[in-house]
Amino acid sequence: MATTLEAIRFRRGAAGERASLQLLEQRKLPLETEWLEIEGPQAAWTAIRDMTVRGAPAIAIAAALSVAVDLLNQGAGSQFADTAAAAAHITQQLDYLVTSRPTAVNLSIAAAALSQLAASKAAQPGASAAGVTGAVADACEAMLRDDVAANRVMGAHGAAALLAAAQARGRAASGRLRVLTHCNTGSLATAAYGTALGVIRALHERGALEHAYCCETRPYNQGARLTAYELVHDGLPATLICDSAAAALMAEGRVDAVVVGADRIAANGDTANKIGTFSHAVSAHHHDIPFFVAAPTTTIDPTLDHGGLIPIEQRAAEEVTHFKGQRVAAEIDVWNPSFDVTPAKLIEGIVTERGLVPRAGAAGSAFAIRDWLEAGGNGGANGSAAAAKKLPTSHPGFEALDCDSVKSYVAARPALAKHVGPPDGRDSWTVEEVGDGNINFVYILEGPAGALCVKQALPFVRVVGESWPLTQDRVRIEAEALAAEATHCPQHVPALYSYDARMCVIAMQYLALPHIIVRKGLIEGRIYPLLAPHLAAFLAGTLFHTSLLALPSDEFRSNIARFTNVDMCRLTEQVIFTDPYHPAQHNWHTTPQLDGDVAALRADVAARVAASQLKAKFTQQHQALLHGDLHTGSIMATGSTTYVIDPEFAYYGPMAFDVAKILANLLLAFFSVDGHASAADPRSEQRRWLLACVRELWGGFAARFTQLWDEHGHKGDVCAAELFHGSSREGTAARQEAQGQFLAELWRDAVGFMGAVMVRRIVGIAHVADMESIADDNVRAVCERRALCFGRKLLVQGSGVASAEQLTEEAEAERADGQQPCFPL
Repeated sequence: MATTLEAIRFRRGAAGERASLQLLEQRKLPLETEWLEIEGPQAAWTAIRDMTVRGAPAIAIAAALSVAVDLLNQGAGSQFADTAAAAAHITQQLDYLVTSRPTAVNLSIAAAALSQLAASKAAQPGASAAGVTGAVADACEAMLRDDVAANRVMGAHGAAALLAAAQARGRAASGRLRVLTHCNTGSLATAAYGTALGVIRALHERGALEHAYCCETRPYNQGARLTAYELVHDGLPATLICDSAAAALMAEGRVDAVVVGADRIAANGDTANKIGTFSHAVSAHHHDIPFFVAAPTTTIDPTLDHGGLIPIEQRAAEEVTHFKGQRVAAEIDVWNPSFDVTPAKLIEGIVTERGLVPRAGAAGSAFAIRDWLEAGGNGGANGSAAAAKKLPTSHPGFEALDCDSVKSYVAARPALAKHVGPPDGRDSWTVEEVGDGNINFVYILEGPAGALCVKQALPFVRVVGESWPLTQDRVRIEAEALAAEATHCPQHVPALYSYDARMCVIAMQYLALPHIIVRKGLIEGRIYPLLAPHLAAFLAGTLFHTSLLALPSDEFRSNIARFTNVDMCRLTEQVIFTDPYHPAQHNWHTTPQLDGDVAALRADVAARVAASQLKAKFTQQHQALLHGDLHTGSIMATGSTTYVIDPEFAYYGPMAFDVAKILANLLLAFFSVDGHASAADPRSEQRRWLLACVRELWGGFAARFTQLWDEHGHKGDVCAAELFHGSSREGTAARQEAQGQFLAELWRDAVGFMGAVMVRRIVGIAHVADMESIADDNVRAVCERRALCFGRKLLVQGSGVASAEQLTEEAEAERADGQQPCFPL
């Protein structure tokens, strides 16, 4: 049984078969779900008009895909005399679909963008009708992927905004919110995850949701039939209430924030949404409860000055007077608007996939939507075409996988299928999309023969979406890095089974339980006695053997070119060495507790200079093949085994960066321990072990690196064998002196890089779960302040930290004195 609009499937049949669009039938209770096949715009128009398909994003996607289905069913362009006829037909169909629901602007924006695309393709020299229809069909399918990515990042923005606004009013002191929502804005109204319901899901994922209240949403009951089902399906703590009970619930102090979706947002921020939304906004304003709107930028209509210009759809009287086809009301006139308009002055914030829309002035003023769009918001009616021009391009022949198609992908490749099970039994395989941090999509397939890990790189940052393009060549680099690491340290690298350049896919060994991500284990309080020696061996082996200490210069230079990873390095340079020191768009921090610390950091000249100097080293120094993102989330381990995974950031850079990354993350875990400790479990042993792990890792690395240099250094060009090797006393003395100076410089650089990494994990785009899983904001802020202070000290004064022993001593001292502001303005 399919339960969400993730189940939209756009099937291109083989020759002679018809393509069909399958959409979830939403008129019945979800537990009675049926599939509805839509084979063209006329069927889509009816489904949208009858609210079989509803929710502004889903309406636009369904309509667009129905056009694509129609084009393919009619011969993929062969039915048209020329390109002009193809473009005219597409525009005609889209104009017809727009008439189905006038209020939701997503559909009209999508139609305008697709019509413009068809006209543009038709006007190109040498264009064909098939080329026009193919381009439009591809763009329709891309809308589905875009919506999922946008909803994910919107959820993250919204969760942070709701928490900050509620706590600023003295609510949610525990760090957990009670949130009310209206109508349905989840996976049944979008491609997946949802807008307002996506914010609630994001709160739950970060442990910040105490309770969700969904209103029934009369007269069509989308809240009772759909939102309630989604909340129960996901296991979220939730209660269904009558629309008219919301004000009473607020009066009892049981609501900390309200978040709703939108069907159209005017240029001043006035927002049209399901009828009843305005009432909730008035009640929230009366009770001083922050009221948020969560919607993609495609819902913004900057052509309308204010909400009074938004067309409000009038629904059939029978929705109010009848129940299951039987009249339950007297013969009476009915006023049944489907939407109402909430004035901008009642809205705390408008959350989009590109962050919060700013206001034109003080609180309560209109939102500066037009200026925001012109400055880079890239949304709304006049922004969609511009945004479309900026969409990243994929490899030729590339197709994005999902939890269904990845089964077919593996089943068609016997070398991969053998790890899961017989291909003809793939329907019994289970698939889970687990992600890998913020960058790629990762699928775990399990079957009777075992399991397999499949990773695919889409042409953008997974957590942000297509607004942040990213090269897919990162998968090629990751595959080659895994192979190189396995050559030098096979016991700590998962086996690579295949690399598919066309599909940007790598398949590799699945590390089954009891292997878990080390960061997760640390949060649970685990100790890994072999982690330090294993990582020391991995770092020493991979860094030494790929450096000029072990390679001839021609091979070394060839490797630098082969592992040039410009986009991923640019991302690192931005999020570690630049963004934390100014109010970048994606930055966030625990507020208001760390507001002063963040302001001081942004005003800290010494920190800016130190970060820029490290950025220069990161960019200019090509010493060895780095993993590039070696943190506790990139390591899977048990008590006896350790595997390093996910080297998509691999490139030739300063060895100190890899060393610093893992040491910094161990220190972040150390500073987070107090937030997870309790009277019953003070975690003293884990705290001591983490500091010992830092010392042991550095000591083990330095010893093993020196040993490799002694044994294999004669093969490289940096220390010529004639001068540094052999049996002469002078050669041995020269090598030992070179080793000492090399490791001393590496340590100094590593200390600075550690500081930069720790700072970014407290105030940048991507934090660490070690801190984020601390539920109490005040407790978390104390732990974060200690880490931030220590990180700043290492960044600016790191040259004074002469050893790993001194490093851990000062970390312990910082923990004891972490209540003070990090540094004065």
